[in-house]
Amino acid sequence: MDGLQLKAVVLGAGKGTRLQAGENDAPKVMREACGKPLLWYVINALPIQSKEDIILVVGYGKEQVIEYFSGYNFAVQTQQLGTGHAVMAAGAQLEGFGGAVLVCYGDMPIVKRETYEDFIRAHFEQKNDCTILTGESDLEQPFGRIVRDSKGGFLCVVEEKDCDEEQLKITELNTGVYVFNTPLLLDALKHVRNNNAQSEYYLTDVPGILRENGAKVGLYERNLGDEILGVNTQEQLDLVEKIISKGL
Repeated sequence: MDGLQLKAVVLGAGKGTRLQAGENDAPKVMREACGKPLLWYVINALPIQSKEDIILVVGYGKEQVIEYFSGYNFAVQTQQLGTGHAVMAAGAQLEGFGGAVLVCYGDMPIVKRETYEDFIRAHFEQKNDCTILTGESDLEQPFGRIVRDSKGGFLCVVEEKDCDEEQLKITELNTGVYVFNTPLLLDALKHVRNNNAQSEYYLTDVPGILRENGAKVGLYERNLGDEILGVNTQEQLDLVEKIISKGL
């Protein structure tokens, strides 16, 4: 997006254990839909022109990703210890950058460029320090729930595995797609802890940390429909391919 100081970090280090089949040991983001890797669709939807402004976080099968997507910046997540840990891996390449950074997932290939553009624009127009893309979906996705305060503002994100019965009834989902003020993000990551059901470092903790420190955290709620679909199973991959094929 012209005139905006913006970079992107795309998370793609996972193995995709539930997708492994036979001799296909490709990392999850390199699994194909309609002849292209899932990550290809994500990158091509990003409203960022320069490869130098996109950091791909790789891990399992990183050689395949690096070879296919030559010219991009890469950060290696040596152990998969959660989404917060994945962004930490890209931290060194974000040091000294004073603009905003979009964080998204390499296994969410249905998100449209228009969605990213509107979301990023809202972040800058509202002068937020962090903006979270949220939405409802009829698709079963293991996403965290958005908890709002009494005024309708952001309170926190609770991962599905950590939700109590009442929180599981919340229909506003955290897509895991964010825009952050980069220096504030890097500082907040230092305070993320892994005291949760998975013993992982959740990126979802960062907005709460920022809010507690007085930063402005906004929510961009959108009717996402199929766009919210992430690929974790063969059934989801088949559905993604069906959706993409309709648009070709």
